Order: sequence, then structure tokens, then C-alpha cells
Amino acid sequence: MVAPPVKLLAEAKGIPVYQPQKVKSDEVIERIAALAPACLVVAAYGQLLSAEILALPQLGAVNVHASLLPKYRGPAPIHWALIRGEEKTGITTMLMDIGMDTGDILMQSEMPIEPKDTAGTLHDRLAEEGAKLLVKTLHSLKKGTLKPRAQDDSQATYAPMLVKEDGEIDWNEEASKICCRIRGLDPWPGGYTLWKGKRLKLFGCQPLSISTRARPGTVIATNEGGLQVASGKGVVLIKTLQLEGRRSLPVADFLRGYSLQVETRFGE
Repeated sequence: MVAPPVKLLAEAKGIPVYQPQKVKSDEVIERIAALAPACLVVAAYGQLLSAEILALPQLGAVNVHASLLPKYRGPAPIHWALIRGEEKTGITTMLMDIGMDTGDILMQSEMPIEPKDTAGTLHDRLAEEGAKLLVKTLHSLKKGTLKPRAQDDSQATYAPMLVKEDGEIDWNEEASKICCRIRGLDPWPGGYTLWKGKRLKLFGCQPLSISTRARPGTVIATNEGGLQVASGKGVVLIKTLQLEGRRSLPVADFLRGYSLQVETRFGE
């Protein structure tokens, strides 16, 4: 068990840290009430706050959410924006209510999704932007210059929690969709296929407009640049592989240690 970075920084600055197992317990509510907070801030927090807690702060409770609400409500907005091939995303600060990401919008900041973005790289950029937008939001809340606006529920989409099984690649899909899934699941839980009865994780993908009659999931070429795998439409270029229980390797290095031949068919 390792303390999260926020706790380490807080302790270094002499700020007390409390990590309750259940945020809705009477003890936690009493402890927060005793602080008489002007505002509460939540970022990537895994529990819903009760109406009793939300009523405590003078200026309200603010959530920093990594999407342009009402799109991608839920616990995995960054992953699903990539998986679904979005070209942009962003940060929303909102006033929390008892629903999941349903409260009134305070501020938003848009960010393009780059062709080579993964969930990891996009997360880091959004984290930086989220910090900046939060500071602006808190200053404006204190001044009383913000006008919260209700979300349009008819435009809402959802980003459900991911499990490892979400990473399995369906080679019958077109190459661009497969690459979106691989990027959206990098670094966790990781896009994977089955090879010799084991999970083989796939990273660093690129869709290629190559025509092939090979069955989806078939390796059609291997070289220093990567592994080319047939899909339902087009070809997927894979640059890094990680066999179950092993470390990730560039394809060229992987092929020196494992016999992965052309005409191998993944997913069987």
C-alpha cells in the first residue's frame, strides 16, 4: 500500500489528511461539519457524497470532471472518449448534487484529442488543465460572478467503469475502431488478444488502409516497424506487445524471443 501523491504533498505542507472508508458515515459528516468549509472539491473520487454533506459548504461542492458534460458522465470519461473515437474532450467544473455528474455546470475548457493520444497521455494533459480550471472556478465562486447552468439531460452519454474483459479485441471490427479501443485502454486495463491460450496485450497501434483477403485476426506481416494484423476492414499495425506475466517489448524485440509467425491467427 502506497499513499497517494495528494496525501504526500499535503503532509509535506502540514495539511491534515483523512481517508474514510465510507464517506457517508456519521463520523465523517461530523468531522467535515466541524471544519465549516467554504467549499468542497472532488476530483476522480470513487464515492457519491450524500445530500447532508453537499449541504455543508457555503459555496457548494465542486466536482472536477474530465469530459464536456453532459457527455461521458461516469467513472471512466477519458477512456470512453478515446474508445468511441471522439476528436475533442475537456474539463468541466460543476456544482455537485446527489446524482452522478448531473449537477449544474460552472466552467468548461475544451481540449483536442490528438491522433496518438492514449488514456494515459490524455489523462495527464487533462489533469493539468483541470487544476487550472478549478482555481479559476473557485476564484469566481468566491466573487459571486459565476452563473451555474443546468445540464441538458437529453444530450447525456455515459462512461461506465471498465473491467479487464473490456480490453479483448474483436478483430472483425474495422482497423480504426480497434485502434481507438487499444489507445483508450492504454495503460489500463490494456487492449489484448488471445495467443496460445494467453493474453497478449497490444500497444502503440495505427490503422493502415491495406486491402487483404486474410481472415480478421490474422498476422499478415512482421518486421522491425511492427506487427500487421488483418481486421474486418483494413489492417492494424501494432508496435508493442506484452505477453501475460511478462514485460512489454517493442515488436522487434518480442520476435527475437518468441516464435510469432505470419499467418498466426489471434483470438482463437
